[in-house]
Amino acid sequence: MISLLIKLAAGILADRLLGEPRRFHPLVGFGRWAARLEAPARRLLPARAAGLLAWLVAVAPWVALALVARGLHPAAQWAVDIGLLYFALGARSLADHAEAIAAPLAAGDLAAAREHVGRIVSRDTRALDATGVAKAGTESVLENGNDAVFGALFWFCVAGGSGALLFRLANTLDAMWGYRNERFIRFGWAAARLDDALNWVPARLTALTYAVLGRTRSALACWREQAPTWDSPNAGPVMAAGAGALAVQLGGAAIYHGREEQRPPLGCGAPADAQSVRRAVTLVRHGMLLWLGVVAAAALAASLAELG
Repeated sequence: MISLLIKLAAGILADRLLGEPRRFHPLVGFGRWAARLEAPARRLLPARAAGLLAWLVAVAPWVALALVARGLHPAAQWAVDIGLLYFALGARSLADHAEAIAAPLAAGDLAAAREHVGRIVSRDTRALDATGVAKAGTESVLENGNDAVFGALFWFCVAGGSGALLFRLANTLDAMWGYRNERFIRFGWAAARLDDALNWVPARLTALTYAVLGRTRSALACWREQAPTWDSPNAGPVMAAGAGALAVQLGGAAIYHGREEQRPPLGCGAPADAQSVRRAVTLVRHGMLLWLGVVAAAALAASLAELG
């Protein structure tokens, strides 16, 4: 447990100090590799089977390489684990993107805020008012708190660096192929379902983390009442609990691919604003400290048990 704690702290610190690589990002290369697999897989098999084959070919070699590298030497295991956790985490990047939205929004520069929020959400942001921009930014921070932070931490605790790598690659393929449109409704089925499965436990731990660190009763009530109304089995609990923890109103109408979608409401309390985006980042940061504290407490308890 002590080694796990040290590795977690080192990976989180590396992400905080370095952020994501600005050039030659490994996920960009992975995305290009995965994109090249779609056409050959479709030629070989029916759409659903092709999607599963492409997912396996895209992910399995890198996870296998990580497992082999971890087994070469005890020192290699430390280096690989810390490096892959740094790779899998996106907390610094998430905070930077959020501040790029919140700062112009607070200053009244709606055009700049729209531009920046459009870089991290898939909805059409061109006609959003200030509240709409704040809602989109806050929702993205809360959801990506799970996808880019707590999910990676959970799978790192379960399976080391290879677990964090598996989670991050699966999440990337869901973002690439997990759309319910004509092109991907069948081909992307495997990517979407596998991401749902890998995210099921982390999403609920993320929701619980938000509830513990925010307005707990409100968060738990929103989780219980609002999460089931969302199509996503994992985004619903995360965003409902997060909105309740922040006491902010999220959800509602949004335009995706030229069509307006009426999404169920999330949270309660005041309309979203620039401070909502920043408070969501703070919630994620405090959650990381809480997870480190839990692992530290577990490590201390294990050490005391060995001494006893």
